[in-house]
Amino acid sequence: MITSLLVANRGEIACRIFRTCRALGITTVAVYSDADAGALHVREADLAVRLPGAAPADTYLRGDLVVAAALAAGADAVHPGYGFLSENAPFAAAVQDAGLLWVGPPVKAIEQMASKTRAKELMAAADVPLLAPVDPSTATEADLPLLLKAAAGGGGRGMRIVRDLASLPAELTAATAEAVSAFGDGEVFAEPYVERGRHVEVQVMADDHGTVWALGTRDCSLQRRHQKVVEEAPAPGLGEELRTRLHDAAVAAARAVGYRGAGTVEFLVSAEGRPYFLEMNTRIQVEHPVTEAVFGLDLVALQLRTAEGEPLPAPGPPAPSGHAVEARLYAEDPAHDWRPRTGLLRALDLPDEPGVRLDTGYTGGDTIGVHYDPMLAKVVAHAATRPEAVRLLARVLERARVHGPVTNRDLLVRSLRHPDFLAGRLDTGFYERHLTALTPAPDEAAVRRAALAAALADAAVRTNAGAAPVPARFGAWRNLASQPQSKRYRAEPDAGTYTIAYRATRTGPVPHDEPGIRVVEVRPDRVTLELDGVVRWFDVAAHGDQVYVDTADGSHTFTALPRFTDPAARSEPGSLLAPMPGTVVRLAEGLAPGAAVEAGQPLIWLEAMKMEHRILAPATGILTALHATPGLQVEVGALLAVVQDAAAVPDPVAAQDATAAQDTPTAQDTPPQDPSHAPAQEEPQP
Repeated sequence: MITSLLVANRGEIACRIFRTCRALGITTVAVYSDADAGALHVREADLAVRLPGAAPADTYLRGDLVVAAALAAGADAVHPGYGFLSENAPFAAAVQDAGLLWVGPPVKAIEQMASKTRAKELMAAADVPLLAPVDPSTATEADLPLLLKAAAGGGGRGMRIVRDLASLPAELTAATAEAVSAFGDGEVFAEPYVERGRHVEVQVMADDHGTVWALGTRDCSLQRRHQKVVEEAPAPGLGEELRTRLHDAAVAAARAVGYRGAGTVEFLVSAEGRPYFLEMNTRIQVEHPVTEAVFGLDLVALQLRTAEGEPLPAPGPPAPSGHAVEARLYAEDPAHDWRPRTGLLRALDLPDEPGVRLDTGYTGGDTIGVHYDPMLAKVVAHAATRPEAVRLLARVLERARVHGPVTNRDLLVRSLRHPDFLAGRLDTGFYERHLTALTPAPDEAAVRRAALAAALADAAVRTNAGAAPVPARFGAWRNLASQPQSKRYRAEPDAGTYTIAYRATRTGPVPHDEPGIRVVEVRPDRVTLELDGVVRWFDVAAHGDQVYVDTADGSHTFTALPRFTDPAARSEPGSLLAPMPGTVVRLAEGLAPGAAVEAGQPLIWLEAMKMEHRILAPATGILTALHATPGLQVEVGALLAVVQDAAAVPDPVAAQDATAAQDTPTAQDTPPQDPSHAPAQEEPQP
């Protein structure tokens, strides 16, 4: 039996596995990079072993270091989680060669399924329906659109959609580079891209005694950058015949490779209802909690049980019950090309409601860094029916306290309430079609009310400075007159600037010139307002100049601004600033000061949170300065390059010398971009 388990992973999946281990009385061992030294999974483990370095290639992808860590900590088993080395057959073999128990499928099964190209050959022999592969070197217009995929991994990395044959070579190069970076294997293959297809998968669980369970279906069609955002079980709208066909194909795939443990067989279902095998993930999936909720199982416990050689508890799975939906909370800005965000997470709290589950690797006070995936948490709701589960999840997300970097929380709430989602009209193009509607301009009236609450709370703090907070209560409209004071806020992200005027009275601050608003109570942490006869509450949390206001129907983030702006806090026109912290991985061929560039031309590639992002030339002109070099780590707002109009640069070399003499701004001193300047345009590369 397993007595001590090392989890060769980080973040929420490590915490989730530890939770099962604690319930079973198993000692837990964490590994951590230098960037994760204070991470939640390290704090929750019984023992922890450092992997020197920060980048995944130097730490979590070093199988030799992970095995050595397991032996040093006295572990007798290794669980790989998902991602990193979870589907790496040599790593699984190394674990076993070291005398440790591998919590996963047999090495041969991983080898057969690890390469998507070889897996498709195997599935064809088992009569599982497939999409015909396309040789990129002989592809024609008739083969478009194509989907390029990394053969050795998933999670959206190394994937590209190609709709223009002329762009195929460049996309192949980019996909190969990303596959090497993410998985250490640059093999990429192509297949037809199915428009309006659904991503449907089947969870399987198998033991060494001939039993294979098909644990229902999951729909994972809501994706961005080929990565899942919302998942649910069972997949809605599937006929019984199609459901049975998918179950049978998944069981056949598992039996074809002598599978053991938890695995997932993924399919693409066309608009006409035809299923095609995509791949088999030989590991636990990110979205496994929805299956656990519907079947009342602990899949990690079953993984440990089958790894120990025990049979599954019954010939068939338990009966499913109800519906479950999972939303992935990412630190990213959907309205700005899904740009990942980093920084201090000050609070992450959800309402404690029956049927709601939170899986996370972060708590308030943790820092979201640049080295790993931007997923903060998975929020799962389980109820008797799909409409009830969706309604519960949307409301819980809406009421959550998420203070820190920008997240996709509002997008998730709107997605769950979108008519197409509610009707079960799902496909992988959902966000491509609906993103604009799902990221509308802010409701200025709602933002202004939240800014008013922030200003009144701030006034209450200063009024009560040095004394215990005394709530200011108001029972009437009449107050003593005083000169109005003002407070300026910038709503984040990019939601405008608001100036709030209020008056200080004997009973506390009151709004100035805000008709229809009556102050009921003001405290430093909560403001109660009556708005046109309706009482509303605003919870306020201030951290320096950052202010977070949570209401019953949404949250707002503000930056308190000084009364007067600093005229020196400006960037030079044409400056390309880093849109996020990251590492420069490469430059355009021949890029150097004095080079002519075209508007929209990719100039610089940044890697952040496992994704590559292209920095594009904002306009046609001359590159007069280049500060970016491959391998350089930059903070958000760092000056990467300068592009100027050719007519304004008679001597590019002299202009470059002048620009190089300027100080390069850091994340702390880079101001908001003036509209007349040319900010770095960034295009996400999955």
